[in-house]
Amino acid sequence: MSQPDSNNRMFHLAADYINHTNRHIFLTGKAGTGKTTFLKYIRQHTSKNTVVVAPTGVAAINAGGVTMHSFFQLPFGPYVPSGAHLFGVNNGVTDAHALFRNIRFNHDKKELLREMELLIIDEVSMVRADTLDAIDAILRHFRNQPLLPFGGVQVLYIGDLFQLPPVMPDEQWQLLKGCYESVFFFHARVMQQAPPLFIELNKIYRQNEATFINLLNGVRNSTLDWDDLEALNQRYLPHFTGDGDQYIVLTTHNRRADEINNARLAAMPGGIHTFTGEIKGDFSDKALPTDMDLRIKQGAQVMFIKNDVAEPRRYFNGKLATVKEVLPDDKIVVVLANSEETLVLEKETWRNIRYSWNKTEGTVDEEELGSFTQYPIRLAWAITIHKSQGLTFEKAIIDAGNAFAPGQVYVALSRCTSLEGLVLHSRIHPGAIRTDEQVLEFSSRFHKEDELEMLLEGEKMVFWAEQLLKLFSAEKILAELQLHAAWLRDKKMVGMESAVTLSRNLQQRAAQLHEVGLKFRHQLDPLLKEVLQTGNVITLSERVGKAVAYFTNEIYESFIQPVRRERDIVKDIPKIKKYVLQLSGLEHFLWGRLQLFADASYGNVKFNEGLPDYETLRRPPEEEKTKEKPAKKTREAGDSRRGTLELFLTGKTLQEIATERGLAVSTVESHLADCVANDELQLNRFMDEKKIALILPVVKELGSTASAPIKARLGETATWAEIRAVQAYYRKTME
Repeated sequence: MSQPDSNNRMFHLAADYINHTNRHIFLTGKAGTGKTTFLKYIRQHTSKNTVVVAPTGVAAINAGGVTMHSFFQLPFGPYVPSGAHLFGVNNGVTDAHALFRNIRFNHDKKELLREMELLIIDEVSMVRADTLDAIDAILRHFRNQPLLPFGGVQVLYIGDLFQLPPVMPDEQWQLLKGCYESVFFFHARVMQQAPPLFIELNKIYRQNEATFINLLNGVRNSTLDWDDLEALNQRYLPHFTGDGDQYIVLTTHNRRADEINNARLAAMPGGIHTFTGEIKGDFSDKALPTDMDLRIKQGAQVMFIKNDVAEPRRYFNGKLATVKEVLPDDKIVVVLANSEETLVLEKETWRNIRYSWNKTEGTVDEEELGSFTQYPIRLAWAITIHKSQGLTFEKAIIDAGNAFAPGQVYVALSRCTSLEGLVLHSRIHPGAIRTDEQVLEFSSRFHKEDELEMLLEGEKMVFWAEQLLKLFSAEKILAELQLHAAWLRDKKMVGMESAVTLSRNLQQRAAQLHEVGLKFRHQLDPLLKEVLQTGNVITLSERVGKAVAYFTNEIYESFIQPVRRERDIVKDIPKIKKYVLQLSGLEHFLWGRLQLFADASYGNVKFNEGLPDYETLRRPPEEEKTKEKPAKKTREAGDSRRGTLELFLTGKTLQEIATERGLAVSTVESHLADCVANDELQLNRFMDEKKIALILPVVKELGSTASAPIKARLGETATWAEIRAVQAYYRKTME
């Protein structure tokens, strides 16, 4: 993606609050101010464990996340928050008891919820108050933090309340109106307990005409005077069709948009070319960004539904074009609107993902469940106002009659880049410009830039203090060792007595270390308060430096070394390969915990001075290499990474391997990265040289142990598996 505007201070202030504080943020702004750009920027540049959700399938796909209902297993009926009483009502209403009774989270999902640090809710204007309270209840419950809003997770709300509102059937509102002041998310009970900071992006990139911007602001705030309304209605041209020029009609109903598109396509000469999209795995047909069967003709008007990733950008989401020709190999050539530039289209792929917790790396991973591949265009003589949200048009005809709902006038008008490119098929009457008074009141609370600047440094210090206090605990080590002990219980293998003894000793050491951590946290709390008051970090630096040295030494000497010794003793014993792998995974986890202490900081103050060079002490856990066995055509042959490697070496693509073995592509990638780490596959066979050249300098700069900082730097240009493979390669070159 292109870099954000360096002069947009509000953009960067908001990013600082997300990355360096734990404050909840409501990021809003008029149409065209860069809210979507901000979301993508945070996804690529935050080091926090992040999950992105949205209220609809299409919004979730566009945001690169998942729907709120699928991620949290939310009920589709109304939710009644704790403490509310609806006597005699049970028809489809869910309370907290029923909510938890119907949720079926597995162990990994619960761990993901516990480790999540940042929740991004996109298109929050469409989120209902009761939905937000249900999310709050779920996070408090499964994170075991009943007194903390959202269980201690930071929430970033993104959206424009002046655009499309939540949908709540009247019969549901009749049930809930005793609980909530309105249906809007900002009247959720959790919002009263934990009000967010309001940050408004105010630099408009879509329009640059002062007159048009003022008109849009008047529509948005319901402050349009008579003269402004008359100026707007001068664009009323009821018989204008846009023929001979590239206009798109914005209408209120899908049926009307389809009628216009189908009629215009049928009226054109020539034959229809049909391009069928491809769905792999799990991808809902309700979330398709364009038609499964894309029908076009030479000369058809189309619209891009994705931004160009190339620099400089040739097109954007909403850019119009004309089909120039369809080549014999089924490639589509288009001419971009308002230019003579031609472009040969390439198909794009949209992913349906599932979030999972990568315990080894301590990160939230995105597992691809399915994908949809199609040309990134759709017929564009017409589109609904609802589907136009977030798009930009240079020329548009607004065909909505008097059927405007609150926010629709603003959504429709603000899609346009200029007043000159706007045509009205019906006059806009004063009654059609209405904004909910509660939205106006809530949206007036945004903070000014100087206020945010003053608050930021204090909030950073609070966040740094919280991170340090959270660090000094062996609770997660103890929990992991308990899981290891549970894994051992039903095993029968050579050396079982030794394995159980080691497990018991490790748990005892972890319990002792946890007690030490709790005592130190009691000592640390007043030190941190003193720093907040005085700014003097000398004492803090000394005390925390000693604590970091103690904890890293304990983890290395009392946990990593015994696990290593056990693995070295048993690695050559036959028939206990799974135990060896279990020990390797445990060691990898412990190294991750050690690294957290080694990387600890309070702002610019580091605490790792004088620590041993753990980088040289660490060696990637070697998985047991089994004797070569003849390939089998049964499912058993695919139960390890060897099955993946064998298919890969035959020339199959990652997607083909995933399909054949019933795996996610990300899992296949992970197998191959492990093969690179174990000298079973050369790095340049797994990845091309350009990708290696992209990742390797960042690995050299940020280190070869933790992947999260590298992922945060590289964003979507590299997968987790690719980063791990390059890290493994780099470690070998340094040996």
